[in-house]
Amino acid sequence: MCSLLVKSLLAVVSLVFLLMQGVVPGCAQTASSEMPVDKHPGPEPRTADSETPDQRSTPPAPANVSPAASSDGFFKRFGKAYWDDWHPKPSNDPDPPFRGYPAPESDPPYPFTVWPIGGTVNIGQPFSVSYPLMTALYTGKHGDWWKKSRIVMYGWANAGFNFSSSDTSRGKYGNAPAAYNQIPNSIQLDQLTFYIERQPDTVQKDHFDWGFRFTGLYGLDYRFTTGKGYFSQQLLNNPKPDGTIGNQYGFDPVMFYIDLYFPHVAQGMDLRVGRYISLPDIEAQLAPNNYTYTHSLVYTYDCYTQTGANATIKLSNHWTVQGGISAGCDTAAWKPDAQWTGNACVQYTWGEGADNIYICDNSINSGKYAYNNLTAYYATYYHKFNEKWHTATEGWYQYERDVPNVNNPIGVTLTQTNANGAVCNELYEVTCFAPEWAIVNYTNRLIGKKDFISFRNEFFDDIKGQRTGFKAKYSEHGLSWNHWIGTTLMFRPELRWEHAYNHVAYDSGTRHSQFMFAADVIWFY
Repeated sequence: MCSLLVKSLLAVVSLVFLLMQGVVPGCAQTASSEMPVDKHPGPEPRTADSETPDQRSTPPAPANVSPAASSDGFFKRFGKAYWDDWHPKPSNDPDPPFRGYPAPESDPPYPFTVWPIGGTVNIGQPFSVSYPLMTALYTGKHGDWWKKSRIVMYGWANAGFNFSSSDTSRGKYGNAPAAYNQIPNSIQLDQLTFYIERQPDTVQKDHFDWGFRFTGLYGLDYRFTTGKGYFSQQLLNNPKPDGTIGNQYGFDPVMFYIDLYFPHVAQGMDLRVGRYISLPDIEAQLAPNNYTYTHSLVYTYDCYTQTGANATIKLSNHWTVQGGISAGCDTAAWKPDAQWTGNACVQYTWGEGADNIYICDNSINSGKYAYNNLTAYYATYYHKFNEKWHTATEGWYQYERDVPNVNNPIGVTLTQTNANGAVCNELYEVTCFAPEWAIVNYTNRLIGKKDFISFRNEFFDDIKGQRTGFKAKYSEHGLSWNHWIGTTLMFRPELRWEHAYNHVAYDSGTRHSQFMFAADVIWFY
């Protein structure tokens, strides 16, 4: 497996090197075909990559980049793309066509333009990518081929640090249950990503179109995105001498799927097949898709990815419905933990796009204890008050059945690595029903074209301790500032305070409360 991974990575690196040199093996140069230009600063209105996520997994495109061919070398063109992005010139380009309500927000500074919906492209919205890597390729020898193909490559490097009231003296990941930056008082590489994708044109209703996406992620955050069966040996069944599990850093092919667009089904249907980000949620796995650097507890302890097929049908400007089937949460179809799992969601938008509610039954199966085999019900509501303020609220109820009792000697033998047991009511219970519920609110204030402030408040009741490992009620409160330089560099400092009311859960289970100052930087390429 390791040999296969190394060979695959070397192949990708070799391909990228050839592309940098303007060599496209086996491809003749074709006539120019310009890509559609998004009316919004960001190319794809990004959701939660879920996939609410997934839609939010595309960073904004740099402005004022010239598509004209250049005789300069690749790296000079690459550097010039950053210079142009950081020194923008006024643009009088007309808005491209779109279907549906106008986007309520802009990207940047927000992580999306239209309210998030997962497991699909945003039907009716244009898509454009001109990140520095693609700008350098567009202005090279085979630029016309790249434009016509609509295949794009991009990614980012995301690193962060934190100062925490917890420390590592009692455990390496002492900031837990907070996430993703669980190592106290440290600097870490959170994500180094590479995307290659093509998105179907869903603005038009004339013809079938298709797309695909592959996303590779390396960094600390693989510890949260890992699905059982996808290079999961890096994390699971990999105990360390210090008592932790798994490598600190690792690789995850977090998304690989195809999109099939059928324009004549209602107002358009997208069928997504492969591994994709779980549908609901305000937040997402990929760093740029979030209001803040750290994640809420609400997001941290639910489903992350699913492997299967999901259909999204846009019925009208108001209504969108979804249905799908997968192998379950965070597991490959060939693993024993896999179960046939359905999902059904409905999204309703009104107020000329200012209001949106998104309701999902994300995991329709038995809910029997397995690797993250959650049954979960979600509701998310977005509202734009005015040009400066909007709010996003999410609540969920989820559970697993027949969860092993961590206080019963037989129950302990039934637990899986990285799949907590439960603190059942009675010691004699070998297994029990383990539910939890949570709610989070983000209230956001725009303070400039490149800046916004986000206030986060949440409450989480881990009724049997099955999600966090502690039978506790939690509240968490945060304040974050997002600042952009151009559309390729973002800073996110924040303050965060949280409290476990009826159990010591922080600092490796020794404190009720935790205070943290954290910040990250994201550099897009």
